[in-house]
Amino acid sequence: MLLTCRRALMAMTLAALAFVFLYGSLGVYRPMEQWSWMDIVGEGGTALMSGFWAILILGSRPSGRVTLLLAGGLTAIMLGSWVDCLDEFFVIPKDQFWDNWLESLLTPGGMLILTSGLYFWRQEQWSLNEHMQKRERLFREHRAFDRVTQLANADYLRRQLQLEQERHPGSGALILLDLDQFHRVNREHGQQEGNRLLQAIAHLLLLNLRPEDLLCRYAGDRYAILLPESDLQEAAVWARHMQQSVAQLAHHTRSGIRLPITARVSWGSLEEAPEALLNRLDQALEAAPDFLPTHAALA
Repeated sequence: MLLTCRRALMAMTLAALAFVFLYGSLGVYRPMEQWSWMDIVGEGGTALMSGFWAILILGSRPSGRVTLLLAGGLTAIMLGSWVDCLDEFFVIPKDQFWDNWLESLLTPGGMLILTSGLYFWRQEQWSLNEHMQKRERLFREHRAFDRVTQLANADYLRRQLQLEQERHPGSGALILLDLDQFHRVNREHGQQEGNRLLQAIAHLLLLNLRPEDLLCRYAGDRYAILLPESDLQEAAVWARHMQQSVAQLAHHTRSGIRLPITARVSWGSLEEAPEALLNRLDQALEAAPDFLPTHAALA
């Protein structure tokens, strides 16, 4: 990002200097006593602030369409304001119209580009808000996050299971998902790569969940998914869907090696005490072979 900012700042500076050269070579220098300091401060300040905002956007956002439109629109507005400011220093002959075209195109064009960027930014924010809404249940309780995945822990899950049973007796389901051979990732590629994988799985699962569902890091490489007001059949569908999503994840290490990821799943309804349910699902996962789903439905 730092390199991108430097290139953008250099491009803006060169463009501003090019306009100074253009006005200086084709226009007539205006005496200082004819300068309008109010216009110079206003138009020059607008140019500086627009350029500063463009650099801030480039330095704080990942590259992409939205970033390009926002920064590009602000840059065009900067150059349009700079052209207006140069009119205070140089007089362009009346038989030349290129300066009028510059003033008429740069600022309105920049505003149009900026508006397009804001529109796509709004769509981006809707998607991010939906993603964050799936964490709202955790934020609302002001619980400490797991350092690696930013998910709640097993203690928080147990409390939520108890609350769900009190609010909606006889409904709801729980899924446990366990990564296969995760210890090999830590052993062969290091704990940092293992943490990156855990983060990737957490984001993947969140993107596949409903806003009312709750995702927790239950233990190590094991995740728990609470499905409020869902029955056993719905839990089975969701569990298989999560398992397939994990298997399709194209996760690469920092050195470019793709790691094949699979997971085992177990699921059950909230018809028994939370600890008994968790023990049942844990045992089902431990007994299941790698790469195969398992069903831990209650009798």
